[in-house]
Amino acid sequence: MQPVGFFKGASAAPDLLTPQSFVWYKQRATISCGFMRCPKCGCQEDKVIDSRASREGATIRRRRECSACTHRFTTYEEVEHEGLMVLKRDGRHEEFSREKLLSGIRKACQKRPVPPKAMDDLVDHIIATVTARYETEVPGEFIGTMVMDGLREIDSVAYVRFASVYRRFQEATDFVQEVQKLEATK
Repeated sequence: MQPVGFFKGASAAPDLLTPQSFVWYKQRATISCGFMRCPKCGCQEDKVIDSRASREGATIRRRRECSACTHRFTTYEEVEHEGLMVLKRDGRHEEFSREKLLSGIRKACQKRPVPPKAMDDLVDHIIATVTARYETEVPGEFIGTMVMDGLREIDSVAYVRFASVYRRFQEATDFVQEVQKLEATK
């Protein structure tokens, strides 16, 4: 760490500095100034009007107002799962992504009566389970199985859609067998 600022009246000579004469800053992994760029005018000066926890504390929702144009906008903060890698079937490693997980679930639930909250809740449950069990590397099979188990409870058509891609169905008989398994568990 290096001193980056001096208090008023402090001498610039290094031998005259006392611990009270300068400020130390730690490097941050996130935005250092705490301000967001306004989507309307691009100004970085804003003020937070309202902050609320959402998705049971997993994210923080903030309403902001731009100081320049008074445009109001919403931002979300959530914990980054840095370093968590997914081990794919072919041996490749890919960074874990909440958005990719949610995208796959949305595709399976497309044009089905599945509320967005149910999909978000499933993703949150999967992430909580994955981060509790694995620190650096999670097998893709574990995530796929959790998605199929969750979709089976939410919507059977979405489950079969996801299973067809995940298990790489080649023929119509694969679909029939999966539906028969699903019916047998009901």
